[in-house]
Amino acid sequence: MIRVLVVDDQAMVREGFAALLDAQPDMTVVGTAGDGRAALTEAASSSPDVVLMDIRMPEMDGLAATRALMGSTEPPKVLVLTTFDLDDYIFDALAAGASGFLLKHAPATELLHAVRVVAAGEALLAPEVTRRLIGHFVAARPDPAAGPRPDRLASLTDRETEVLGLVARGLSNTEIAAGLVLAEQTVKTHVSRIFAKLGLRDRAQAVVVAYECGLVRPQGENPGRTRPR
Repeated sequence: MIRVLVVDDQAMVREGFAALLDAQPDMTVVGTAGDGRAALTEAASSSPDVVLMDIRMPEMDGLAATRALMGSTEPPKVLVLTTFDLDDYIFDALAAGASGFLLKHAPATELLHAVRVVAAGEALLAPEVTRRLIGHFVAARPDPAAGPRPDRLASLTDRETEVLGLVARGLSNTEIAAGLVLAEQTVKTHVSRIFAKLGLRDRAQAVVVAYECGLVRPQGENPGRTRPR
């Protein structure tokens, strides 16, 4: 059973999500919370596998709560709830350790799929949504002092760099294997080595690093496979 904690400051939203999730044969809602601080208390007592986390909440917002959860001994997977026009914290949420995000108006089937995906240890990286959002926030919030950091990728082989770029574009291991004509297990091995070398938790953080280092450009631009050796 996938243990889920539902966090949202709107009672009707919480109850709706909880009812939907509880009705699934492979899921159980172990708690609900109306703000980030209450979410931390609930998570400590109920040990959820997945936290469905709203961003804009009183007392403590979802971003601060996500950071706090990631600092726990056995952090749950965090699936952030967001909207296109309001939540400008998506990039920060992914960088803080969230495993992905879901639009609040998404169909029920997408919510259930998202919970199962992050519970299985993957990140929810739908190409049409994730690339556009992360690209938008990276472009909108440049940090000239930091600049691109291609040196962080220096420990990767050329093939690992190529695989990281494809992960950042939202491709699954199966899709990467087909595109590079490799066995899927080989791709999994490359992904595992990338995570280990870069100190990454999951594919969501891999996307963040790829954008920060300039491996993948916002708005779908591709700078090519260039980095110092």
